[in-house]
Amino acid sequence: MLTTFIWGSAFVAQSAGSEHLEPFAFNGIRMLIGAAVLAPVIAVRSRRSSGSQSHDRKTLLRGGVLCGVLLFAASTVQQMGIEHTTAGKAGFITALYIVIVPLLGVFMKKKLPLRIWLGVVLALAGLYFLCITEDLSIGKGDLLVLCCAFFFSLHILVIDKYSPVTDGLKLSAIQFVTAGILSLPFMLIFESPSLADIRAAALPLLYTGVLSCGVAYTLQIIAQRDIAPEVASLLLSMESVFAVLTDWVVMSRGLSAREICGCVLMFCAVILAQLPSKALSRIKGDKA
Repeated sequence: MLTTFIWGSAFVAQSAGSEHLEPFAFNGIRMLIGAAVLAPVIAVRSRRSSGSQSHDRKTLLRGGVLCGVLLFAASTVQQMGIEHTTAGKAGFITALYIVIVPLLGVFMKKKLPLRIWLGVVLALAGLYFLCITEDLSIGKGDLLVLCCAFFFSLHILVIDKYSPVTDGLKLSAIQFVTAGILSLPFMLIFESPSLADIRAAALPLLYTGVLSCGVAYTLQIIAQRDIAPEVASLLLSMESVFAVLTDWVVMSRGLSAREICGCVLMFCAVILAQLPSKALSRIKGDKA
């Protein structure tokens, strides 16, 4: 839950950071901060393991770079979108990756249960109420964050492939370095950040770099050693709720009745998509 709170509240920090730094500069710096935070943790962990864990370095590098490329794409369009929408709306729309991931499974010839299709319908209805204005148009920021949800879905699938066969902390560090390095040339070409801008965005950079990237990912890895994956996914889906609550408390930006309706529908879709069939069977068995 602490991991979920950090990620949810990071939407507000990203929104605040966008007032001083443009997307490539903000993401490039915070990603490299995240890698720097993980570096000493990896060093200490490697010393304690004394080489007891062996992983294919080529597989680790390939997975880390691929994750980093997708993270770069997702975080870039997300940061661009946050400049044109609220942190609360961005949090809920980003949560659509939990529905998009199983949909992408269709292309991998995976059968989807009825609850997934119902979740998709609810999510689309929620997205309509949350993002579509009365003149049937969608905001630029909302559309960019929706693209971000798609990239994060691909990112999740790649992590699912490489995390079982690599060191999770090293995989995260490599992806942060990759995403940070990819951001720098775009920053130099399209943006012109100054030291004054970086100082002004210091707190958002440190929060998203140290806590969102470094600490939260580490906490997730540690927590999931003792938590079933379906339970962890359900808890992490609360990220969108914390995004709205933090946006309300810190930024004093509430949601209209129409937007609240959209949030409720999308949250129901997120929960429905994460209800595991096996867990439901166990619940039914316990009740019997």
